[in-house]
Amino acid sequence: MSADAPSPAEPCSFYRYRHLLGIEGLHPPEIAGLLDLSDSYVEQSRQSEKKSAILRGRTLINLFFENSTRTRTSFELAGKRLGGDVINMSVDSSSVKKGETLIDTAMTLNAMHCDVLVIRHGESGAVKLLSEKVNCAVINAGDGSHEHPTQALLDALTIRRRKGRIDGLQVAICGDVAHSRVARSNIYLLTAMGARVRVIAPPTLLPNSIDRLGVEVFHDMREGLEGCDIVMMLRLQTERMKSAFVPSQREYFHFFGLDYEKLGAAKPDALIMHPGPMNRGVEIDTDVADDIDRSLIHQQVEMGVAVRMACLDVLAQNHAAFLANKPNNPKSGTGLK
Repeated sequence: MSADAPSPAEPCSFYRYRHLLGIEGLHPPEIAGLLDLSDSYVEQSRQSEKKSAILRGRTLINLFFENSTRTRTSFELAGKRLGGDVINMSVDSSSVKKGETLIDTAMTLNAMHCDVLVIRHGESGAVKLLSEKVNCAVINAGDGSHEHPTQALLDALTIRRRKGRIDGLQVAICGDVAHSRVARSNIYLLTAMGARVRVIAPPTLLPNSIDRLGVEVFHDMREGLEGCDIVMMLRLQTERMKSAFVPSQREYFHFFGLDYEKLGAAKPDALIMHPGPMNRGVEIDTDVADDIDRSLIHQQVEMGVAVRMACLDVLAQNHAAFLANKPNNPKSGTGLK
């Protein structure tokens, strides 16, 4: 898309949704369109002049009910590089801490007429609920253990740029799958794009009926990593655990932490990923995480800004089209979903 603001009456041609609430249900052409646009923003972000006017005159609010450094900062940087006005709303200092309900918060923000609302919340489904109460575009920045769509998109972009494709790759997702919204979104995206996905974890860290998502399940790292192209590690999300799911972190690392010995079961050119933050010495060895030839962890951070620029671009365009056509047909005047 051009550096000038798009026509307010024309929605995006390849992604015709008002919101980005999850990866589940998206079709390969929609995912590919977002990745292709993200590619262009990678190149823009590497230029000395990084800013454009795509979001000029538009307001983005980051509403985070859970702490996040990477995701919030990434969205803030993405919004500013597109020329938008970015507001970071701290829940700690907001009326939510004073007893205001989630719906009250949504209605208050709606009255401010922002264009895009980026939400992270600790409860699964909370972001969808908020999206039904506001007129602006909504991006899910992570809701409970449900989904984290922009993380899956940035992971896919990282893989595609390094491997040249996603289709046909063997991807292992290892660790605390039960509590991971990143795992779910990646499973939906990678399988939709033709990758073969395995999950590796102790039984206590796997959700019920995980095999219904079209993945292979392993409880042994060496067996599960056999022949893999991509190894994606997940941290233990102790903040979501109401009881002990592993005997100890030391024992967990012994059996499920990624070190060079276990990585030897994967392909010789297998690459390592981690959504962050990392618990070094728990789910991944420091030497493996810092391997400049095989670790894609820093590339994931770079791709995150580009992906969020693409998502903000598309949803702001669709929101403008929605507003322009709303008087004629509030529900489907633009063909938006």
